[in-house]
Amino acid sequence: MSKKYPALDKDIFWRLIEISTALSSERNKARLFEKILDAAQDITHADGGTLYLLQEKDGKQVLEFEIMRNNSLKLTLGGTSGRPIPFAPLSLYRDDGTPNHNNIATYTALTKKVENIEDAYFAEHLDFSGTKAFDARADYRSKSFLTTPLCNHADEVIGVLQLVNAKDPLTGETITFSEELEPIVAALSSSVAIALENQILLQDHKNLLDAFVQVIAQAIDAKSSHTSAHCQRVPVLTELIAQAACEAQEGALKDFDLDEGDWYELRVASWLHDCGKLATPDYLLDKATKLHLLNDGIETVKARFAALIAHTELNYYKKIIAEPTQEQRLTEEMHSQLNVLKEQCVFIEKANKGGEFMSEEAKQTVRTIAACRWQDHLGVEQPMLTEQEVAFLCIERGTISFDERQKINDHMKVTIQMLESLPFPKNLQRVPEYAGGHHEKMDGTGFPKGLKREEMSWPARMMAIADIFEALTASERPYKPAMKISQALSILQRMRDQNHIDGDLYQLFLRGRVWQKYASRFLRAEQLDVEDYAAYV
Repeated sequence: MSKKYPALDKDIFWRLIEISTALSSERNKARLFEKILDAAQDITHADGGTLYLLQEKDGKQVLEFEIMRNNSLKLTLGGTSGRPIPFAPLSLYRDDGTPNHNNIATYTALTKKVENIEDAYFAEHLDFSGTKAFDARADYRSKSFLTTPLCNHADEVIGVLQLVNAKDPLTGETITFSEELEPIVAALSSSVAIALENQILLQDHKNLLDAFVQVIAQAIDAKSSHTSAHCQRVPVLTELIAQAACEAQEGALKDFDLDEGDWYELRVASWLHDCGKLATPDYLLDKATKLHLLNDGIETVKARFAALIAHTELNYYKKIIAEPTQEQRLTEEMHSQLNVLKEQCVFIEKANKGGEFMSEEAKQTVRTIAACRWQDHLGVEQPMLTEQEVAFLCIERGTISFDERQKINDHMKVTIQMLESLPFPKNLQRVPEYAGGHHEKMDGTGFPKGLKREEMSWPARMMAIADIFEALTASERPYKPAMKISQALSILQRMRDQNHIDGDLYQLFLRGRVWQKYASRFLRAEQLDVEDYAAYV
């Protein structure tokens, strides 16, 4: 006959209410598991306990050990302990597909019934060989067991709570779990199941949002091979800057800190910082040369040169036939003229590739070449370059014209519109501000809102530096070689001096060696040319 406790603690029901409230407010999964087991052991005076969660692995349903406690053995595994549980998951079904009713935890999960065992060593309907092996190793005697299923609102098992060795609160003797405690443990299990399911649902929603955010970033990067991985690297660099800010012991950022929710908000904003580029025409994102629209217009220009060269040769050969005595002079003139045309074609090809700067002299050469005439298939003379082609070829830096740059810049407006239209929960409401400010400048000359330094949050200012440094050092841009760290830091230094980026964050970026930490992971060996950053302070 089961031994009863002398009397139930009259405060146990208030303890149950207190625990239920605590469970519903806990957001950290590991701490939640500990609170669950603490509460169950406290109410039942159990010496030990284990919490299992139902998982699916390799197509099989298993009970995964989440936390394991034993007071007598001073044993704590899983949870926040940092010590992993060295036991394999318990499969609910055998290899032949039949239910595993031998193990007490799997039996409870399969039957959804509370199992109260007086002495495990004499429970013939269940297999306690694993328990006995543990006891032999640990010099312990597992005796009484109380195992209850954790069922969600749909009456689906999501886990199992197992308690071991009830202790008489007066004598400390190992006794059977009182039947009077079973409904109380069942009530606790119901609260536990609700708390766990809430955690699972929250994690599922978070996982879905994370996957959705990363799919958007990957889609943006996939639009152009020349900006591939930009949306994946900017979050890394932003977090490195934020981490350095959290570690700052002095200066303007000495009080800056981020909790777990703040980090997640920053991470989401970083991944979505260029989401507006989904509305940017593909040819602009992929504009590798100045004449590239839907395809590279340089081929059309080269065809004109080829036609003009052929026409020039033909005219000279006609003249040679008409004036055979002038053959040498005309041949020399022909070769000289053809060489000029070929050099002009090479010049246009080089100008088309873009670069950091195009001189006024080079622009004038483009205009001079544009004035040359060639004959089309109808024999009509046409200028060598159209007005649009001249305008594109005279772009001073890079491959993007002013009007095209404005179209690209519109992605910031679209980013803000997209993000502000989303019903972000309270813990993510700053995502639009963080993501939408990375092209603003501290002096108010940036876009799209022309914000000044004091109107921007620290994370938004961090993202601005991350976006610039990643773009400067990226190796995929076709119009420039991968920039060395010395060049990139010189440009950031100049932008700091011009009040375009935040000066305090720039100093943190340098002194915290954020550039070095990023470079060691993402940049090529030939870009790593800085050891001492003193010259850039």
